[in-house]
Amino acid sequence: MDVRLADMWREVFGGVWLSEPLVHPDSRGTFHEWFKASEFEEATGFPFDLQQANISTSKSGVLRGLHFADVPPGQAKFVSCVQGRVLDVVVDVRAGSPTFKRWQSFELSADNRHSVYVPIGFAHGFVALEDSTVAYLTTSEYDPSGEHEIDPFDPELGIEWPEMDYVLSVKDKVAPKLAEVELPHIDDCTAYETMLRDGWVIANQEVGE
Repeated sequence: MDVRLADMWREVFGGVWLSEPLVHPDSRGTFHEWFKASEFEEATGFPFDLQQANISTSKSGVLRGLHFADVPPGQAKFVSCVQGRVLDVVVDVRAGSPTFKRWQSFELSADNRHSVYVPIGFAHGFVALEDSTVAYLTTSEYDPSGEHEIDPFDPELGIEWPEMDYVLSVKDKVAPKLAEVELPHIDDCTAYETMLRDGWVIANQEVGE
């Protein structure tokens, strides 16, 4: 990874990546590259298989999550806050993972322009610290039959949410504890990334021939 790329992409743990793009301001406003496939591939070693793009708006105090998808196919996400400010949380729920149950939070905002790559097999959620708009790219289309919820306040996870008056959906209010959910295994989660990585290497070799 070159120096410029290393300044913009940082692996946090377990395949979770934080993107901190260069922002170019001038008298008209600002410009930055929100997502660049070649830089994602160089950082992670595999391509982002974009299948759907979503935008959600949330009033201050709205908490969405924790959510994860069945594996296969699983659903990786590239998450950004384009208006307002959110506390974004990722949790490793891959059974057999050396970082199982580890979580990390990130402040994403329209000011800092940071984004988070959430790998397959991680649960994801966020709370709006003010009225906010979140945009996220996903590697599979939404399938309600394969979507699962985990109680964001499960003491087994011990996530440090800010002190707020929370607003949750009906499903998230009654979400089961981690111990009550059938979780994906790390081998199934990494198998998909290995397939993407191998295909990316072969494609690059063919281009170079």
